Amino acid sequence: MFAQLGAAPDLARVDSLAPGVDARSSHGLSPRELEVLRLVAGGATNKAIAASLFLSERTVERHLSNIFTKLRVPSRTAATAYAYEHRLI
Repeated sequence: MFAQLGAAPDLARVDSLAPGVDARSSHGLSPRELEVLRLVAGGATNKAIAASLFLSERTVERHLSNIFTKLRVPSRTAATAYAYEHRLI
């Protein structure tokens, strides 16, 4: 329902609270990194992500850097594709 309403931050929050999520299913990403990845995949800018998660833009940049490293991808586009391919979003 959240996705249909365009409430990506709320969906990311609900998904991050889901019980039984382990490192294998999250591909080594922290719950916060998964939130950031889901927002990136939804087309959000760093500024929009920072505002919706109450973070600084620098913190969002750091999360993205960590995501790229953990997923071994070079860009937001590649991270989004990886997320869809591996059902992270």
